[in-house]
Amino acid sequence: MTESDLPVAQLTPGRWGDPAQVVELPAAALEALKHLGIQRPAGPDVSAPAGTADRTGLTGPQLAFLASVVGSEQVMSDLDSRWAHTRGYSTTDLLRFRAGDASDMPDAVVYPASHDEVSALLAGCAEHDLAVVPYSGGTSVVGGLAASGRFITVDLRRLDQLIELDEVSRTATLQAGVRGPAAEHLLAERGYTLGHFPQSYEGASIGGYAAARSSGQSSAGYGRFDQMVVGLTLATPRGTIELGRAPMSAAGPDLRQLILGSEGAFGIITSVVVRIRPRPTERHFEGWRFESFDAGLTAVRRLAQDGPLPTVLRLSDEIETAVNLADPDVLGGGSGGVLAIIGFDGPYNRATADVLTAAGGENLGEGPGETWRTGRYRAPYLRDPLLDEGALVETLETAAFWSRIPALKTAVTEALVNALSATPPLVLCHISHVYETGASLYFTVICAQSDDPVEQWRTAKSAANQAIADAGGTITHHHGVGTDHRTAYHAEIGSLAVEALQAVKHTLDPDGVLNPGILL
Repeated sequence: MTESDLPVAQLTPGRWGDPAQVVELPAAALEALKHLGIQRPAGPDVSAPAGTADRTGLTGPQLAFLASVVGSEQVMSDLDSRWAHTRGYSTTDLLRFRAGDASDMPDAVVYPASHDEVSALLAGCAEHDLAVVPYSGGTSVVGGLAASGRFITVDLRRLDQLIELDEVSRTATLQAGVRGPAAEHLLAERGYTLGHFPQSYEGASIGGYAAARSSGQSSAGYGRFDQMVVGLTLATPRGTIELGRAPMSAAGPDLRQLILGSEGAFGIITSVVVRIRPRPTERHFEGWRFESFDAGLTAVRRLAQDGPLPTVLRLSDEIETAVNLADPDVLGGGSGGVLAIIGFDGPYNRATADVLTAAGGENLGEGPGETWRTGRYRAPYLRDPLLDEGALVETLETAAFWSRIPALKTAVTEALVNALSATPPLVLCHISHVYETGASLYFTVICAQSDDPVEQWRTAKSAANQAIADAGGTITHHHGVGTDHRTAYHAEIGSLAVEALQAVKHTLDPDGVLNPGILL
């Protein structure tokens, strides 16, 4: 199965993915949870909270305005629609769902069908004292969909078209509401691929990719999503901005890069023009063993700096390797070590294997690579049954220059272990995005839930954030800023840069209706 064969997952409140795809924890995993002191709590309830009722805080004139733009049938104020658009899919989001917390539920959900309708909504919301949260896939894991006060959610799912495919330039214009699998299917019909496959692929959207600077598993070969974008259209309360007259330009600063990663604070991206490539006719994935994470780190750095790069390049540390491998004998009789995954869209490159061999790597063949490839999109489904069992499981990520990676990994791991000492955690780590000058680090944390797991994780995340800052890493590589990283982001870029961004915000959104509290 390829990515274009996967269906769009119809996400439900409080649980990840397609509800028809039930995932059960293996017996070995359940046994391992006992060693972490994890006990199963009462069953979760992620239904809309009792006592909230089908009501909205919007006035008659406000509802009438929304209906005048998109039609009354595209304005939903019932409880189920609003509950389904509350927050995103971080672990704290899911825990708050399970606790029946409706404090940041929108007052209505609006479904525009065009750029013009989005523009009209934004222009009128300031007059009607309405804040706006943009929404398409809803897969934010950094508090990027939470607002306070009276606000509406603008769901872009009806903006779901491939507008144009330019085979000469190899670009495609896609509306922001096109979901990942749908985009890949539309392009595959014409023989092309976008090549962007984040782990949120089943639920995420084109607009979300752009707004949060998404990065996918094939970034070594295809690049991050912001590298794929050559043009975009932005709706703001004051009008439309269209960017991307040519692939590159010296006409002032590249304003595309100002909008990419702005998370709906400056406007709503309604379409993007992206670079596309011919669909590969063959694919190859395989696993490689290294004695230690440091040895594997040296190997992947050599590929990143001197090539030849595969399409996928990933390195798990010792703990992640031990936890994720179903068969420990694949690493040589259970002797330990770490696992690297390489993948090629197109012919297998023997020269890449030669570099890994010279760096001390042992080729384990296609088995581990195919196991990882076919199971990649199932991994997020494991979080819900782990939460059901009483585990706290969450991720965080960062990036740094190569020279800082070892110390950064140690510092973040120690910060998490110390912050969660009352419920000793497992801390897993991998590298999945590499550059000539550095790489990302992605951590997964598993421990027993405390009596207040939301505060438990917030405390641990705060400690990790500080460790990232002290060790010279960035607060986020591809998850975005949202509300969770806002304070750390401001500290990272400095007060003058924050002031400059606030000036842009004031120019494009003078009444502050766009995603208030997000990013700025």
